[in-house]
Amino acid sequence: MIDLTKQEITSAMTDKDRFILYLYTPFCGTCQLAKRMLTIVEETLPDLELYSSNLNYLPEQAAAWEIESVPCLLIFQNGKPTDKVYGFQSVEYLYNLLK
Repeated sequence: MIDLTKQEITSAMTDKDRFILYLYTPFCGTCQLAKRMLTIVEETLPDLELYSSNLNYLPEQAAAWEIESVPCLLIFQNGKPTDKVYGFQSVEYLYNLLK
């Protein structure tokens, strides 16, 4: 999982048809668990590109994307958010969602 800055997110989002962004805050215990789950999914899907970013540094994007809480997984198609996931139910759920 590659951690991106605000500027890198904008650039990466426009370069890809499908862009997956994991939003977290560093002191969130649930975020740490969600990241471990995503790491397992990433290892089982070698072609999957996952990106992450600390939501504390993205206040404008958080408002624009209407982020309600963390952890949050955003899936973009052609630069527009299509899915927003807050419930990281299981590794299997995330695997099926992202494959």
